Parts: sequence; C-alpha cells; structure tokens
Amino acid sequence: MKFRRLTKEELQGLEGEFVQFLAANTITAQDWEKLKIEEVTKAEDLLNLFSDIVFEKIIKQVVYLEFRTPNDLKTFHCLEDKIILNGLHMEGQASHDLTSDLPAAELMESFKKADVQLKIYTAEKAYLPDREKEIFRMLETGALIAPQGQWFQTIEALKA
Repeated sequence: MKFRRLTKEELQGLEGEFVQFLAANTITAQDWEKLKIEEVTKAEDLLNLFSDIVFEKIIKQVVYLEFRTPNDLKTFHCLEDKIILNGLHMEGQASHDLTSDLPAAELMESFKKADVQLKIYTAEKAYLPDREKEIFRMLETGALIAPQGQWFQTIEALKA
C-alpha cells in the first residue's frame, strides 16, 4: 500500500464510489460478498487499491494546508516541487485566537484592537520523500485542507 486503508467509517462515506470501483473491475455485489468470504486476501487487496486511489485523488488536488493552535497558525502552499510555509505566531490576549472560524480579515482586525503581537515566519523546502507522501503525512498528523488558501494569502500580504 502506498498510504493506508480507509477506515470502515471512511469506506461507508464512499460507498457509491466503491460500488463504481467494483463495477469498473467487473465485480458485482454478489461477487464482492463471495470474495469477502472465500478470497479474503483478494478482497483486502481490492480495499487497499481503492484506498490508495482515493487518497491519491485527494492529495493531487491539495494546494493549501493549515495547522492551527490557539497561538500559532502554519499555512502551506503545496506546489509541485516544493512546499512553502507562511506562519503566524500570536503573543498576547485577544477575544479570539488563531483557531477561530472568523474570516482572516475580521480576525486580523480584532487583533489590531487587542494587545496582541503577531510574528510572521516563512520557509520553504523540497518534499521528502515525495509530494504525495509528505502531504499524506501532514494530513494524518492534523493538517487540514484549506481550499482557498485564505490565510496563506493573508500572511503573504502581511509580509510585503
């Protein structure tokens, strides 16, 4: 396996896609039930293959990721050959912290009104060992996909 097997809950959420996957491999519902009992290894191999396909499809679409704690926000721009980090560290007390769901502009405005110091940091590096595995590792350790990259762009603008 390239990644990991989907959990039972994840598979349940992808039931329609799994049925299509089985159909594309000319496996009917009846054949699948029989495989699970009579050819367990083959059934497990199919689950592993489906899991890898799902994760690969998700990872290929990732452009931005975020890790958030109350005082630290790490945003990542996932390019083809490297990953760029824009981070924001908050010191002081504010009515909201960096885990808030407020839009970036509103949260930044609330920080201006509070006794808060913001420190910006940035870095970039090549993927280790490769893009797919690094992004998968980050997702497995708590990174969230940030579809619009709003915070990455906000921090980028603050750097200028």
